[in-house]
Amino acid sequence: MLKFSRFQTAGVVGLIILAALFAMPNFLSEDARGNLPSFLPKGTINLGLDLQGGSYLLLGVDTDKVIDDRMRAVMSDIRRELRPSRAVGRDRISIDNMAFNANTDVVTLRIRNAEQVEDAETRVRDITRSAGGAGFGLGFRSYIVSVNGSRIDVRMTPEAMTNYANEAVRDSIEVVRRRIDPAGNKEVSIQPQGANRIVVQVPGDDDPEALKSIINRTGQLSFHRHDPSVNPTDAAAGLLPPGRMLVPFADSEAQGQLPMVLFEEAEVTGDMVVNASAGPSSDAGGFQINFSFDNRGARRFAEYTRDNIGSIFAIVLDGKIISAPTIQSAITQGSGRITGSFTALEAAETALLIRSGALPAELTTMEQRSVGPDLGQDSIEAGAKALIIGFAAVIIYMIVSYGRFGIYADLALIANVVLIAGVLSLFGSTLTLPGIAGIVLTIGMAVDANVLIFERIREELLSGKVPIKAAEIGYDKARSAIIDANVTTFLAALIMFQLGAGPVRGFAITLAVGVVTSVFTAYVVTRIFAGGYLLSKRPKELAL
Repeated sequence: MLKFSRFQTAGVVGLIILAALFAMPNFLSEDARGNLPSFLPKGTINLGLDLQGGSYLLLGVDTDKVIDDRMRAVMSDIRRELRPSRAVGRDRISIDNMAFNANTDVVTLRIRNAEQVEDAETRVRDITRSAGGAGFGLGFRSYIVSVNGSRIDVRMTPEAMTNYANEAVRDSIEVVRRRIDPAGNKEVSIQPQGANRIVVQVPGDDDPEALKSIINRTGQLSFHRHDPSVNPTDAAAGLLPPGRMLVPFADSEAQGQLPMVLFEEAEVTGDMVVNASAGPSSDAGGFQINFSFDNRGARRFAEYTRDNIGSIFAIVLDGKIISAPTIQSAITQGSGRITGSFTALEAAETALLIRSGALPAELTTMEQRSVGPDLGQDSIEAGAKALIIGFAAVIIYMIVSYGRFGIYADLALIANVVLIAGVLSLFGSTLTLPGIAGIVLTIGMAVDANVLIFERIREELLSGKVPIKAAEIGYDKARSAIIDANVTTFLAALIMFQLGAGPVRGFAITLAVGVVTSVFTAYVVTRIFAGGYLLSKRPKELAL
């Protein structure tokens, strides 16, 4: 029970040395880390917002509008499906009216000819079945279609509403991440909070307003045909034909230009753009945006430019025209460029918006704040003092209370801190002030396990057992209590990690890692020291 083979001892020592190697870069400067040999680890523990300073945003996701947009899209699909089609031998189905009630999320249409109700129902069911994806493979329908006389109602199921809302939050997180961390090298934290909120934390960034300006732009890109037959002045007065829209120029491009009348239906949309970058203009001074399409977008772009040479093709971003070039020739390479009066910053930001994609839902800023680096440094110093004081107090207490065995527990405690630092460095975890609290708590939990073991050994010594036998029984009987206590703590940490966000997760991570390492050091490392002493010296009495 107390004896470890040389191989086992070497394995434990090797593990602690490996953890020390992973923890070492945290104590080196950036230049020193760069000069380390390639085979040595260079990762460090990242400092969170409360330690480094930075920006914090709490964003609300308008999931209700996502549901409304889905229902309006279904309404548009139904209207298209009821039109005649010679290709599939489909007759027109006339309707008296079709409307969407945003309060009840129900699309209602009334069929004019009673004999066509059954055919209309079949078409509507086909549309809703294909639009819903058959319940996302989870065994439920996305839409419910009901018929009452000549009226057909379409409503979304609660399961589909939940799925679309969750999908909008997930997609919004990904778009926000691509916008504020396009290279993926910033230590940003973007986490969901509740059903329709997102927490954004960017350590090292002290300008939340600039962060908001990047995040809150919709980023909806589309390419539209120009309708020269409609006078913009007449359109502004309300004389706008169906299927047209009056779109103003962006501020950088306006320069006294009147808004343009465009066809509402886009020829190419932003989801067909696979890449966008900013660069110097090839025509004159200034900057341009280079973009490339996927196969679908390249085909549409080539067909339209080939058939409309000499026409104006408007490029619209977030409801404003950023460029309106005249098509000079067919563009078949699947790429193009947007020219205009862009500065370097405007071109770079616009390219980033296009590249990161459009937000699936509108985001509203519910809370914002910035943490200065001075306050962050104060937090680091306060946390470090708490850690050092707590560590020193525990070490002294263990030596006073348990003598030689207390020293063994202190050595295991040092190994525990090294293991925690190594694991956090290995995974590049972000350390927050609550995370430091988790480490301090772990130190107490680590000695708590040793206290259980040592007190059990004391009981066995008082009952007349010899030291070696007392130690064996003490470790054996304390094992179940140690495991039970730490398993429940580990489960609590997992729950906090799953349900919490930001600092709560930081606390949960350090607590969970600390639980594992403290059990290992308390039950293995101290046993190596204690067993080595007892088996080599075989004392008749033990001062414990």
